Amino acid sequence: MTEAAVCPVPHENRVHPLGAPAGFAEAISDGPVKMLWPNGVEAWVISSYAGVRKVLSDPRFSANKDGQPEMRTEGEQVLGLPEPGNMNVMDGDAHLRLRRPLARAFMVKRLNEMRPRIQEIVDEHLDAMERAGAPADLVSSVCLPVPSLVIAELLGVPPEHQALFQATAREMFGKNGSRAEYEAKAEELDGVLLKVVQEKKASGTTDDLIGLMVNDTDFQMDELLFLAIGLLAAGHETTSNFFGLFTLTLFEKPDQLAILKRDPGRADVIVEELMRYTVGRLGGAGLARRAVEDVEVDGVTIKAGEWVAVTFQANLDESLCPHAGELDLERRAVSHLGFGYGPHQCLGANLARAELQILLRTLFTRFPDVRPAVPVAEMDFREDMITYGAATIPVVW
Repeated sequence: MTEAAVCPVPHENRVHPLGAPAGFAEAISDGPVKMLWPNGVEAWVISSYAGVRKVLSDPRFSANKDGQPEMRTEGEQVLGLPEPGNMNVMDGDAHLRLRRPLARAFMVKRLNEMRPRIQEIVDEHLDAMERAGAPADLVSSVCLPVPSLVIAELLGVPPEHQALFQATAREMFGKNGSRAEYEAKAEELDGVLLKVVQEKKASGTTDDLIGLMVNDTDFQMDELLFLAIGLLAAGHETTSNFFGLFTLTLFEKPDQLAILKRDPGRADVIVEELMRYTVGRLGGAGLARRAVEDVEVDGVTIKAGEWVAVTFQANLDESLCPHAGELDLERRAVSHLGFGYGPHQCLGANLARAELQILLRTLFTRFPDVRPAVPVAEMDFREDMITYGAATIPVVW
């Protein structure tokens, strides 16, 4: 295959809020294509299921930005900062040194023990939503506060700082913010976390994630604080958006929603199919890597030093499952890419699964007639965030 022509990335021009940017599917239809990003960086976009898995797992593709400009805008540079503790830009042993100890807190057994508490938190917020009456905003009532409280408890941070967690996340994941704005919020959150760290050190506890980092790892203080901020922000921001997007997808597909209502006990499998389909349908180019040597992917040679971006539209690849472009909640779970793949696969995937299963099952059992108060296409969406989702979801029941 000859080298693809440079073409513009179609950003933030979705024909439908739950669909891919206009022209994106057509641009990637013939395999790898080199796209020109807004900051002038060219990157190959890989869209096949096998190709994305290769890019995300092959050590010849580095997560280390090596001082190069980010793929999108200034706000995204927060995630690419070469800060101590930023696993997002580390490879190999340096990455594993930080990730391995944290992985203990996200083991399935540990998270299964948390399920009753997650259920309590969900029930409390749905009780409050019911008392307040319809119409309600699902984002502010449930989507944001539930994951925020859950991740705070897992880390061992007092829940009264929810508003600060969310404000810091907006700066960390925002496209239009600046490093200075993020650092101002992070400094405020550091003050909260330092008190928590001192308490954990004095007690010697390892019962929560910050206690584990303080008393059972060799992490330096700056590493620990960056990790804690990142986990607090990512731990609620992504799950919140996915729950909202899953709910909107089901509102638009009543035949599929009926399957969940009929058999809520299958919420575990249903969450996997919703993740596969929803992430794939949104399309767009996501995680970026840089080749450290020449590598062939899908018939194209990616040269050393070139950028590569993967698109999770690969979740709709027919090689993954039959009729991959359709949502089928009766489908058996398949190995989708919704939580990433390889060494940087989402650390909190199992926590997100538990929360999403409980949220979906409980919402549609408690409120079987819940429905959007306005058409989905008329709702406000967070185009200013890397983690795309609904800004509000007005509902009635």
